[in-house]
Amino acid sequence: DVYNRSMDCVMVDKGPVAHKPPSSSGCQSSPLLSQGSPTKQNRSAIKYGELIILGYNGHLPSGDKGRKKSKFILGKKPSGNGVKPFRKHVVKNAQAAKALQDPQSHSVTYTLSRHQAVVVEYKQDEDTDMFQIGRSSEPPIDFVVMDTIPGNLRSMNEGITQSTISRFACRILVDRNPPYTARIYAAGFDSGKNIFLGEKAVKWYVGEEIDGLTTNGVFIMKPQEGFYPPGKPGVWREVSVGGAIYPLRESRSAPLKTNQIKDEDNVLQDGTLIDLCGATLLWRSALGLISSPSEHEFENLVETINAGRPQCPVGLNTLVLPKKGTLGLSDRQPYVYLQCGHVHGQHQWGQKDDKTARTCPLCLKDGTFIKLKMGCELSFYADSDPPTHCFNPCGHMASEKTVRYWSELPVPHGCQGFQAICPFCATPLCAETGFIKLIFQDNTD
Repeated sequence: DVYNRSMDCVMVDKGPVAHKPPSSSGCQSSPLLSQGSPTKQNRSAIKYGELIILGYNGHLPSGDKGRKKSKFILGKKPSGNGVKPFRKHVVKNAQAAKALQDPQSHSVTYTLSRHQAVVVEYKQDEDTDMFQIGRSSEPPIDFVVMDTIPGNLRSMNEGITQSTISRFACRILVDRNPPYTARIYAAGFDSGKNIFLGEKAVKWYVGEEIDGLTTNGVFIMKPQEGFYPPGKPGVWREVSVGGAIYPLRESRSAPLKTNQIKDEDNVLQDGTLIDLCGATLLWRSALGLISSPSEHEFENLVETINAGRPQCPVGLNTLVLPKKGTLGLSDRQPYVYLQCGHVHGQHQWGQKDDKTARTCPLCLKDGTFIKLKMGCELSFYADSDPPTHCFNPCGHMASEKTVRYWSELPVPHGCQGFQAICPFCATPLCAETGFIKLIFQDNTD
């Protein structure tokens, strides 16, 4: 079963370990879950998986701080804090609903009209852990997510003036017992333990069923045949407050829903994408991360390429692939012609008057000449092969299967659009070819 297989977790010993150690800089492998010193009662912690924001190469531009970071680890909590629906009440209006709510319990209020609302009470579920995601920095939010600015626009933007991400965007509940299944739901509980769907929100009350959709929606996409090794991108769906799955609306905030897809569910499998209308997150299960390359394994792959001593055909100097981003202004920093893939060092040969294109001295093709950058967030890798390709036009390097997978994956953009992006910087990929194979002048001895 692909769901059960992807949801298996790993036991991480809190004592001395040699399994994929975390790093504060450079290429980011799967970090271990550590929450303090071990005790006699609990000498190990269970890691369910990770949520990684697309567009960041291991850390936020301003640095990872507290609950605002590029990667969030979901691990078993000391005690279950999950909730599940308990009972519902039909009341005359929203004010009556507030009076009915127990401040010690969670609830969802669906305002059907000025004269009718439905309150669904939730009770504690000791068998699940709940994690909440959103733009708010209030205590109920475990993972604070802000709008992602594409890498090609970051130098021109200081920030987002008006966010489209909900303050309490979604919640994830994970079973505390094997196979540790994770499920996603639209909307999160606020500081008053409430979710409130106003009169204009999309909702429905038929028979005993009450459910709804959030204003800008929570979209998910499950890969076909798994993420590692990569299958094919799946179909984007919308998840409701109650966890049901629906086709996408005509536009992101359209007031009408379509029919529920009853043979699909809200279970997160390895490689599932979650779009919050402003930021897209990748779910990697603990089992899936075991298959991903560790930092040490990845550095060995880079060293294998460097061992061939690739040279710049113009300057004849030896180039060095960076293990951590770029080499800065070093004369060993590799560059690439995106039209052909030939790798060079920095030089002025073939410079055009407009300075936006150059002529490759090896094949005489005109094209953009850019600095190569290493894709350091290893959770985005779809296999453990060497980084022999790069995304076009940003120049982030990754393995062939990784660049092929992401270049074929449309990510929500705006209210109705979709576009393929580089997972390391969120730059939209070229429509003609989203990646290119790198051609090194190596092993010349």
